[in-house]
Amino acid sequence: MASQREIRRRIASVRNIKQITRAMQFVAASKLKRAQDATLASRPYSDKLDEVLADVAAVLGGEEHPLLAQRDGGPRCLVVFTTDRPLAGALNANVVRFAAREIVEHPGDLAVVAVGRKGRDALRRMRVPIAAFFPNFGDRPAFADVLPLARLITDDFLSGTYGRVDLIFPRFVSTLTQRPELEQLLPIQPSEDTAGIPGNQFIFEPSPEAVLEQLLPRYVATRLYQAVLESAASEQSSRMVAMKNATENAEELIEDLTLTYNKVRQANITREMIEIASGAQAL
Repeated sequence: MASQREIRRRIASVRNIKQITRAMQFVAASKLKRAQDATLASRPYSDKLDEVLADVAAVLGGEEHPLLAQRDGGPRCLVVFTTDRPLAGALNANVVRFAAREIVEHPGDLAVVAVGRKGRDALRRMRVPIAAFFPNFGDRPAFADVLPLARLITDDFLSGTYGRVDLIFPRFVSTLTQRPELEQLLPIQPSEDTAGIPGNQFIFEPSPEAVLEQLLPRYVATRLYQAVLESAASEQSSRMVAMKNATENAEELIEDLTLTYNKVRQANITREMIEIASGAQAL
C-alpha cells in the first residue's frame, strides 16, 4: 500500500488537474455562446441562398455553368473539418471515423483536403492522400478566412482535378450532440425542398446567366463558411462537456484518495499504539 506522503502527493496532483480542467470548462463555455450564436444566425442566410439558387437554376438548367454540370467519373475530394487542439472529447474521433467509413464504403480515386491538424494527422496515419491542408480557422472565423479554401476547391474542380467534392463536418445539434455529416458541395445541386417562388416569375437584370455567374462562387464560399461555423460550435461544446466530465472525475478521485489516505493514517496510528503498548508491557 502507498505511504501517506505518496497519497498526499497524488491528491495534490489531482487537485491541480481539477483546477486546469475547470478553468478550461469555463473558457469553453464562454466561447460556446458566441460560436453557437454565429452558427444559428448564419443558417437562415445559407438556406435562403439555397432557395435563390434553386430559383435561378430552374430557369437555366444544369449546363449553364460548369459548377452545376454533373460529371461521370473523376477523382473524388473530401474536405474534412476537425480541430487543431486536443481535449475536445470524441469530436475528432467521430469525424475521422465517419470519413474512414465513407472512404471504405465508396472506394476509388480519392484525395482529402484537411481543415484542422487532428484530422490531417489521423488520416495521414491511415495513409489517405492529403491534397491540401488548412489549419483550423480559430474561435472567431471570418468569411474572408474561407475564401482561399473556396478558391482552391473551385479551381481544382473547374480544371477537372476532381469530379466531385464533398464536405464532412460535425453539425452542431445541441450542447450534448454534434453529429458528423456529409454534404455534397460540387457539382452544385440546387435543393428541391426549397419553397421559393418559381424562377420564371422573376425578371433578371442583366440576365440569369450573369446572376448565376456571381451567385455560384458565393454559394461555394458560404457552404464552406457554414461548415466552419458548425465545426467551431461543435468544438467548444464538446470541449466544455469533456472538461466538465474530467472535473467531476477528478473530484471523485480526490474523494477516493482521501478515503485511502485516512485508512492508511488510521492503520499507522493503530500500529504505533500497539508498538507503544507492547514496549510498555515488555518493560
